Amino acid sequence: MEWLAILGESVVAQALIRSPVLYIFANAAHILSLAMLIGASVILDLRLLGRFKSLPLAESAELFSRIAAVALGCAVLTGALLFSVRPVEYAGNTAFLIKLLLVGLGTANAVSVHLSRDWAEMIVAEEASLLLKLGAVFSLAIWLSAVLAGRWIGFL
Repeated sequence: MEWLAILGESVVAQALIRSPVLYIFANAAHILSLAMLIGASVILDLRLLGRFKSLPLAESAELFSRIAAVALGCAVLTGALLFSVRPVEYAGNTAFLIKLLLVGLGTANAVSVHLSRDWAEMIVAEEASLLLKLGAVFSLAIWLSAVLAGRWIGFL
């Protein structure tokens, strides 16, 4: 855990600690990234489950997937910045560790769904298979649980 203490002493961490404005902007960027990630994921998952039928499935799936991917990248980057401020404390926080696990599961689910034959067929056929629908249900549960775990961090 020595490397975590070193991370907390880094130039970036010290800048965030010394500048409340900088920390607030990093925190706000993290929240915005999460909002974009969850918003895009929920809309995509609901569309795969048959809601919002006025949205073309293939186009909306591609669009919301891209938005979610960019938002996930931004959330990970801003989350790493926030983590650097108190790395030893966060590494011992059960809710934080659960959140990391859930983000990993959500990301793995998204990657496996997008690499599946069912995804490629859905893009052509404009119809979600049972496997894609199950992936959407799993995605909804995982990402919403990750948000709850993230909110739980401050209470432990």
